[in-house]
Amino acid sequence: MATQVCDVMTRSPVAVAPQTPVIEAAQRMRDENIGAVLVTEGDELQGLVTDRDLAVRVLAEGGDIAHKTVQDACSADLVAVRPDDDIDQAIQLMRDKAIRRLPVVEGGQPVGIISLGDLALERDPHSALGDISDAEPNR
Repeated sequence: MATQVCDVMTRSPVAVAPQTPVIEAAQRMRDENIGAVLVTEGDELQGLVTDRDLAVRVLAEGGDIAHKTVQDACSADLVAVRPDDDIDQAIQLMRDKAIRRLPVVEGGQPVGIISLGDLALERDPHSALGDISDAEPNR
């Protein structure tokens, strides 16, 4: 059984710049079958945007979304873990902060992302969440 974040994280996460249009970010999520993109300026992590952020912070506000950027939807109060952190630490952090995804940062640069689904597949692949996380996407 894996014990460190690096053992279960998704490597090379999708990243976009803060000024990326939300439509482009949503299309990347759809095309890559992911629920979040990292927001980076150069190599520095600035935030995280999830599919839920786009729905709640952009679409629910109404109006013309053509000029909205990921910076408008970004979760800037970012919580992250390191690749060598213990999985139990990541789980506790997700529980304490009520979040489903954590960027993985090494030397100030994003190197991965770990999700609740990743952890469910690692710890209990036959659980309901493990089954859902492992299922093919429905498009």
